[in-house]
Amino acid sequence: QVQLVDSGGGLVQPGGALRLSCAASGRSIFSIDVMSWYRQAPGKQRELVASITSGGVTNYAGSVKGRFTISREGVKNTVYLQMNSLNPEDTAVYYCRAFTSGSSNWGQGTQVTVSS
Repeated sequence: QVQLVDSGGGLVQPGGALRLSCAASGRSIFSIDVMSWYRQAPGKQRELVASITSGGVTNYAGSVKGRFTISREGVKNTVYLQMNSLNPEDTAVYYCRAFTSGSSNWGQGTQVTVSS
């Protein structure tokens, strides 16, 4: 089973940037079928933001395409979400998810607030 720890959230002004980290333990991130970032804003359903497969194929929600980038680092066994040109609509709790062999594991979430 893989354990995930999310970090990197905070308060940022519109137009700013943040990088979220998802540190995994118990299994190499390169052996996990899909690593994803989701987010959940108050009163809304959790939605997929970005994902990366074990083969390195990435996918993005339309609302973040061109602004967010998902990447992986093997030495730290960590998945990142680089978020640029943030706007207030990006305010949410962001969660990392590992999906493999039909099972999911989630991080605890990290709050991102975009406000002036």
